[in-house]
Amino acid sequence: MFPKNQQNRVRRIPERGHYDRATIYPIVDEALICHVGFSTDDNQPFVIPTIHAREEDTIYLHGAKASRLLKHIQAGNPVCITVTLLDGIVFARSVFNSSMNYRSAVLFGCGRLLTDDADKMHALVVISDHLARGRWEDSRKPTQKELDATSVVAVEIENASAKVRSGPPGDDEEDYALPIWAGVLPLRQEAGVIINDPRLEAEISVPDYLVNYQRGS
Repeated sequence: MFPKNQQNRVRRIPERGHYDRATIYPIVDEALICHVGFSTDDNQPFVIPTIHAREEDTIYLHGAKASRLLKHIQAGNPVCITVTLLDGIVFARSVFNSSMNYRSAVLFGCGRLLTDDADKMHALVVISDHLARGRWEDSRKPTQKELDATSVVAVEIENASAKVRSGPPGDDEEDYALPIWAGVLPLRQEAGVIINDPRLEAEISVPDYLVNYQRGS
C-alpha cells in the first residue's frame, strides 16, 4: 500500500482512488504505452509517450542515448509516469453526467541509468516480455554496438495511485424519466489479423505467443 499524501491523493471524486499495488500494478502491466512527464531547468514541461515495463517496484524505460527524457532521468530528476486504459464510453441522459469507464495509474519516482551490460540486457528482456512473452528468446539479441547505442533507465516507484470508474451512468434523479437512451458502450483493445512481413520465408509460421495475443486477464 502506498501512503496517501499530497503528491498522489486523488482529489476529484476521491472514492475512485486506490493506493494498493494489487490495483495499480495490473493497470501498469496491461498498458503498452505510458506517458512520462518532466520539466526542464527552464520550467518547460514535457510529456513523452514511450514503451515501458514493470518489474516489482521498478519501471524500465529505454531509448536512444540522445533522448532528452532519458538524460533527465539519469541525472536523478523526478518524473511522473501515467497510464490509462479505456473500458467504455458512458452515455448519460445529460451531457453533464456523461463520462467514461477507465482504469488509470499515476506513478512518481526518480531513476538511474543502467551502465552494466548485464543489467541493461535484463531490463530489455523485461521490456520485450511486456510486449509479447516469448519474443526475446525468438529474436536476434542486441549486438554490442546496438547495446552501446541504447540508454536504459530504471525508475523506482516511490509513490503511486490509481483511479477507476466502472458501471452505468449516474444521472440526476429527474432525468431518469427523459426519453433518452442511456448506457455504456464497452471498448477494448484487441489484436487484429496478423500481417506477415512481405519478405517472410514461406515456411516460417506465426509463433504461438502471437496467435492468441491479448492484454490483461
